[in-house]
Amino acid sequence: MADNPGISSMTSVVRDRMRVVNKYVTNPVMMTMAGREHWYAGVVRHTGRRSGKAYATPVVVEEVPDGVIIPLPYGTRVDWLRNVLHEGRATIQVHGHTFDTIDPAIITAEKAEPRLPPRHRRTLHRLKVDKYLELHTQSGQPS
Repeated sequence: MADNPGISSMTSVVRDRMRVVNKYVTNPVMMTMAGREHWYAGVVRHTGRRSGKAYATPVVVEEVPDGVIIPLPYGTRVDWLRNVLHEGRATIQVHGHTFDTIDPAIITAEKAEPRLPPRHRRTLHRLKVDKYLELHTQSGQPS
C-alpha cells in the first residue's frame, strides 16, 4: 500500500479547489448537524475582519481541558481562521455546548497531537496535518 501524502502535501491548486467545494457545497450541508451533541464537527462563529458580518463555519473541534484545538488541514490562510486571529476570539459550538474562546494561537502538530484522543491523533497524523488552532475558554467551562 502506498503512503498517503496527506492533505498538507497536496498542491495548492488541489487544496484551493477542495476549499471552494467545501465552502459552497459541503459546509452548508455540514451546518445542519455541526455542533450537535453526537456529531464530530463543531461550529466556529466569527466576525468578518473587513465586513464585520457574522459567519459560522463547520470544523473538526477537539475539546481539551482549557479550551479547544482545531486541526487546520487546509493551512493557515483560510478566511475563518484569519477572521478569528484578527478578532482574537470566537464562539465554538461542539457536542451540544457553546464556548466563548479567546487567545487564538496557531500551534504545531508536536504540541497539539499529545492532547488529542489517540484515534483522532492517528487519523490527523496520517493526513499530515501540521498546524492546529488552539483557543482557550474564557470561563474554563462550557456554557
